[in-house]
Amino acid sequence: MIDETVRRIEELRTQSASLVAVDAAEALRELLDREFRSVEEFERSLERNSRTLRQANRSHAPLYTTQRRLVDAVADADADDVEEAKAALATAIAGVVDRIETSKAAAGEQAAALIDDGDVILTHENSSTVMAALERALADGKSVELYVTESRPRFLGRRTARQLAGNDRVDVTLIVDSAAGHVLPECDRVLVGMNCLIDDAVYNRIGTYGIATAAADRDVPFTVVGASAKFVGDAGFTFENSRRPPSEVLREPADGFDAANPGYDATPLRLVDAVVTEDDVLRF
Repeated sequence: MIDETVRRIEELRTQSASLVAVDAAEALRELLDREFRSVEEFERSLERNSRTLRQANRSHAPLYTTQRRLVDAVADADADDVEEAKAALATAIAGVVDRIETSKAAAGEQAAALIDDGDVILTHENSSTVMAALERALADGKSVELYVTESRPRFLGRRTARQLAGNDRVDVTLIVDSAAGHVLPECDRVLVGMNCLIDDAVYNRIGTYGIATAAADRDVPFTVVGASAKFVGDAGFTFENSRRPPSEVLREPADGFDAANPGYDATPLRLVDAVVTEDDVLRF
């Protein structure tokens, strides 16, 4: 389970930072079924496997913070035996998963309040928190028009389009990434998720910065939605942009040239209208 989860994270089969954190936390349940001779052996195994999960994607802040929380919870329990240590891990996993899901839903609810009936919205890729906001707005009886970028090279935006296509209250149009600036004059708001917020920049799927720049030029509010766990103040975390395989960009081999495929870009907060979390709407 742990090895398979590492492969999913490395291959971006689970793309949302929140879902990655949940997936990785649940993977550690595998340790609850293993035999250990001592608490120390259990804690060493937990630290080793948690580190492997963290290193599967060094750009995901929630993956780092939640895994550290799990390891620290077991250490802080100061268990007298292995079963007590396992119980501490099980409790910590449940708490982490619940906190992520609750925060995502609450952030989505806060963002849904910014969406007016009849709004035209542009979104990029497949943020689970943005999906929570849109689904809440639709459940509240609002109708929206939605432009969704394909989000190359892995076409994550197509998932968003397919997930919302059957709802009568939303009119979904899929566009190529380079068409974002073309449709922005029609839009009332851009709504995107985030991988993490560090200092004065939001890190999110590649292409976000270009959309934010175009939105600022068109005076379209650019709103970021994400759980407060994505705010990074931990000196132990250093964002490392993932370099995806060139094969995701080109089907044929690059002959005489390179194919760059970065996973994320940084959007300065000066281009952001608001960052919405489960706790607040932060205006900039």
